[in-house]
Amino acid sequence: MRPVRQPIPDVVAHRGASAHRAEHTRGAYELALEQGSDALECDVRVSRDGHLVCVHDRRIDRTSNARGVVSELTVDGMAGVDFGSWHRELPGSADELVDWTGPAPEHGVLTLDELLGMVGDHPRPVRLFVETKHPVRYGGLVERELVALLARHGLDAPADPERSTVLMMSFSQAAVRRFRAAAPLVPTVLLFDRFRGSWRNGVLPPWADIAGPGIRLLREDPGFVARAAALGRDTYCWTVDDPADVELCERAGVRYLATNSPASTRSHLADPDLPRFGSVTTK
Repeated sequence: MRPVRQPIPDVVAHRGASAHRAEHTRGAYELALEQGSDALECDVRVSRDGHLVCVHDRRIDRTSNARGVVSELTVDGMAGVDFGSWHRELPGSADELVDWTGPAPEHGVLTLDELLGMVGDHPRPVRLFVETKHPVRYGGLVERELVALLARHGLDAPADPERSTVLMMSFSQAAVRRFRAAAPLVPTVLLFDRFRGSWRNGVLPPWADIAGPGIRLLREDPGFVARAAALGRDTYCWTVDDPADVELCERAGVRYLATNSPASTRSHLADPDLPRFGSVTTK
C-alpha cells in the first residue's frame, strides 16, 4: 500500500512576504518571488490622479510615515512617502543578515502597473490576485481602471482562463459582478468572512468562479471546500500562517492558500515527513 497525497495548494504571498517585509512594498514582493511563491496578492485603490496603487487601508497612516486618504493623494505626492520603515523586518532566509537597528530604506508607493511589470518580467510563471477595495468614494472606477490596465498589458482576455496571469477578487459582490461583465474571461474570486444563504453549500453566484472564505470559516466547516469543488468551484483561503491551519487547508483540498509567510508555508507543505491528513491508500 502506498499513500496518495492530496494536491499541494498554490502558495499565494499575501501583500507580498508581509511577515518579513513591509506589506505592498517592492521588497515584500521581491522576497515573495525569491521564496518561490506560486502567486502574489495585492489590494488596490484609486489615487486622486486615477492610478491604481497597492494600499490596503483607506488611509496611508498605518503603513507609512505620512497621513492622508489614498483617494485624495496623487502618485507623485506619495512617491516620497516612506512605506517601509514602520515594519520591523525579519530575515527572509536562515543565512540572511538584517540590520535590526538601522532605518529601513524608504519605499514610495507601489503602483499596480509596476507590480504587473514585476510579474511579467519574472522568469517563471507567477499569478497575481488583485483585490479591489470597497466601499470607496470613486465607486466602480477601480474596476474600470483595472480592466483598462489589464488591457494595456494584454491580460484582459486570456485564451485560457485557467492559465490567466491575473485573478480579480473582492468582498463586494457588486464589484465582482461589475468586473465579470467588463472582462468575462478573467477569473474572479468572491471573498467572504461569513456564509450567506446557499454559499455554505458551495453554491456561488454565476459571476464568481472561486470561493474565497477566511480561515476561520474553514476551521468551523472544512467540508465546505469539498462541497464547492463538487459544483466546480475551487477555494482560495485567507490568511493562513499557523501550521495547523496550513495542514487543515491541504487536508480539505484548498486550491489557493494566502499566507504572510510564503517560505515557511511552502516548506511545511513540502516536508515529506509531515503527516498528510488527507491521504488515502492504494494497492
